Amino acid sequence: MRIPVAVVFLSVVALSAAQNKEEKEFKCPEGFGNGNFADPSTCRRFYQCVDGFPYINRCPSGLFFDDVQKFCTFKNEAKCGPLANQPAATTEAPVDLAKKCNPAECDLPYCFCNKDGTQIPKGLNADEIPQIILLTFDGAVNLNNYEHYKKVFNGKRQNPNGCDIKGTFFISHEYSNYQQIQTLANAGHEIALETISLQMGLQDKGYEEWVGEMIGMRSILKHFSNVSSNEINGMRAPFLKPGRNTQYKVIEDFGFIYDSSISVPPSPIPMWPYTLDYKIPHQCKSGTCPTKSFPGIWEVPLNAHYVESYEGGHCPYMDQCVLHNHDADDVFAWLQEDFERYYYQNKAPYMMPFHTNWFQIRELEQGLHKFLDWTQTLPDVWFVTVTQALTWITDPKTLNQLNNYEPWNCKSRTTQTPKPCNISNKCALAFKEPTSNISDTRYMETCFDCPAVYPWLGDSHGTGIPGRDNYIDQSGAGGGGDEKDAGAEDEN
Repeated sequence: MRIPVAVVFLSVVALSAAQNKEEKEFKCPEGFGNGNFADPSTCRRFYQCVDGFPYINRCPSGLFFDDVQKFCTFKNEAKCGPLANQPAATTEAPVDLAKKCNPAECDLPYCFCNKDGTQIPKGLNADEIPQIILLTFDGAVNLNNYEHYKKVFNGKRQNPNGCDIKGTFFISHEYSNYQQIQTLANAGHEIALETISLQMGLQDKGYEEWVGEMIGMRSILKHFSNVSSNEINGMRAPFLKPGRNTQYKVIEDFGFIYDSSISVPPSPIPMWPYTLDYKIPHQCKSGTCPTKSFPGIWEVPLNAHYVESYEGGHCPYMDQCVLHNHDADDVFAWLQEDFERYYYQNKAPYMMPFHTNWFQIRELEQGLHKFLDWTQTLPDVWFVTVTQALTWITDPKTLNQLNNYEPWNCKSRTTQTPKPCNISNKCALAFKEPTSNISDTRYMETCFDCPAVYPWLGDSHGTGIPGRDNYIDQSGAGGGGDEKDAGAEDEN
């Protein structure tokens, strides 16, 4: 009996200090491309090399890595390695880089690119189209920020069609209040992902780590906020450090529509979103952008914010620019000038990404409200979610068509997320990080029953059974990327 590595779920091993040293010392052989290589110290493990980075994997219990066939099999069949002159079983060509944009072969709605990334879809003129503003919020939703968010979405600020303005929330797990998240989703705001743990260094981790973080977070939102997986279309990498090709392979395999992790260096003309069919049309500021082609996957980049005459520098997140020594009027003037670089040029979507700390400084919050109120005087400004913006980009409509544009119409739009409970369950839960022997307590609120322990990587439902989650993408079997999980997603 032989079990190919490609179809076996290989969990990432919790490494000892010695094993960590071995992993750092292992170097992927040059000239063989991506693939699987024998671990020099044991037949029970092997290394998966992706883009020159080694990720250690363990064969399932009772199986051993065969360095000839490059899969895990029974001990009496395995040829233990590393064997001389045995190249990796490559899963992709050594050179498989995305090519430069070819507009002649890239048509909406499935593909969008242009030479410098600044051109308007369908060749429309700027005065024909809406100025989209994307309000996005990163991290946990809880009492530290929820009331501030409600002031932004106060029911008085509306789009030209009379519908309330909307935003997109990239949720991380720790300290999140899932009743409040359910309330936001029920109100029509978009819920997206920013991983469970917000761990640093995730950009250098392997496929299974990204699956655990992303699909685990999607499972947590489904189980504790009743947000359907079908409504979670996008994600953002922690610290805007994309996971090279690995992260985007997970996006492709599990049916996401877009990513919003790539920051753009300061540019006099802002970038439009683009699909990853081709090479990205700008410098990769993080150094960890994808290099391969991922057809049909959208990237919604974070253009750098800056004002030419101001010394505050430039920033992908609004709160990273140095505005703290100015009053609310100064903040408003800064935001207005930054916005007008979009509004009076190509009207690329003006994304305003925030962390909670923006709302902890009164002058920044007051300046933001002045700016939001000022935009209400502009007849062609629309605040929509990232998914709504992409829906428009795939089939652009002119300004005179938007009042009856169904994807942005609140009267015809319904959310799958039901209304939350009035009184949530307040859960005090045991929590121990895998790398620590010390247990403490984490607090979580949800309309559902409290779990046994604090949900975390490998146990997104908080059952207390470590490693319970087992996600398998169904994209190759016509499943549209809707994951099946031995535990966490069995309700889907």
